[in-house]
Amino acid sequence: MRCFPPRRIVCLTEETVETLYLLGEQDRIVGVSGYAVRPPEVRKEKPRISAFTSANVPKILDLKPDLVLTFSDLQADIAAELIRAGVAVHAFNQRDVPGIFAMIRTLGALVGASDKAGQLASNLERRLDKVASSVRGRAKLKVYFEEWDDPAISGIGWVSQLIEIAGGTDVFAALAQQDAAKDRIVAYEDVVAAAPDVILASWCGKKVVHDRIRQRPGWDAIPAVQADRIVEIKSPLILQPGPAALTDGLDAIVDALHGADHRADTAA
Repeated sequence: MRCFPPRRIVCLTEETVETLYLLGEQDRIVGVSGYAVRPPEVRKEKPRISAFTSANVPKILDLKPDLVLTFSDLQADIAAELIRAGVAVHAFNQRDVPGIFAMIRTLGALVGASDKAGQLASNLERRLDKVASSVRGRAKLKVYFEEWDDPAISGIGWVSQLIEIAGGTDVFAALAQQDAAKDRIVAYEDVVAAAPDVILASWCGKKVVHDRIRQRPGWDAIPAVQADRIVEIKSPLILQPGPAALTDGLDAIVDALHGADHRADTAA
């Protein structure tokens, strides 16, 4: 018999792991994505049973989960296999900041912690408002966010919105509305034409090589390259649509644009 709220949860992406820990509901987690690193103790406490687009389904079934949490169409095949095996699956698909807050509140409801989830979301919303207020009136720098290098892929929705909250202007804000990475591919010459003041790079788990960016044809004309304002933001901080992006990820953007000394005291 399945029990709800669920007692045994498998999380196939990291943002639901962090959210459950923040809600104090981590004891329900019995398996996590291999990319889960927040909070640090998750590495020691929870077995790893998946990558991002692949998972050890037999191992998941051995854990006897009463709920598996997945993300987007990229995990649709895994979700389908689990559903066929009789496992309850909830697939999230948040791609912007409002969607992150909705994920937090929905996950809270799923585990019987609606009040705690509402409080967490409200605290994070106030934090974003405080950051936006702290940078209001500062010069708005033009920002190019690079999610991948070959081909060059610009930032997704929540990244673009966080750049705006941090007081910057995403030079490819229109593309950020495209969910699929293939629809956010940009030509090198388009980045040159956009003339960003700051380049933020997070190559989806791969180390950013600054010289590779500087040496692209024509990029020596870009203000960010001339001023050596190329900043790497680690993927776990910004490329997961969850609490990390709204806290440490946003802080990293603020630091890159305005300097660490200008960061507001915005702890949630």
